[in-house]
Amino acid sequence: MTTFPRLAALALLAGLVAGCSSGGWSDYVAAGAKPQPAAPLTVEQLSAKVGCKPKMQVEGDDLRTGFCKTSDGRFFVNTFKTEALKDAWMDQAPEYNPHLVGPRWTVLGPLEVLEAIQERLDGDLHLTDHRVSQTPTPAS
Repeated sequence: MTTFPRLAALALLAGLVAGCSSGGWSDYVAAGAKPQPAAPLTVEQLSAKVGCKPKMQVEGDDLRTGFCKTSDGRFFVNTFKTEALKDAWMDQAPEYNPHLVGPRWTVLGPLEVLEAIQERLDGDLHLTDHRVSQTPTPAS
């Protein structure tokens, strides 16, 4: 038969184990649930990836722009509050000026500069048409 001291020790041990554990399930996502997306990169974080401390040009709520000059060349780093704002900006971007594009950011500069920094920023290179919303074509 279990004595009171053994029962008390078992209860204390169970309490210590429960209190010292991290829960163990906090890093798991329930089936069907989507994990939270990572916070978007800032102008400063993107610039740091290519060895630049940006000179800020625009400090808005919806858009931030920094100018960078590195051994790779000169370029502008833009970040947007939302993906929709980036898409609207891309729809108005000058054609035939290449852009490097990522989640809620773009980099504008000469093609050879963008090619040099593309891998470090993990962006997609848009060479000519930057539009996200396609222009409707007239019905035939």
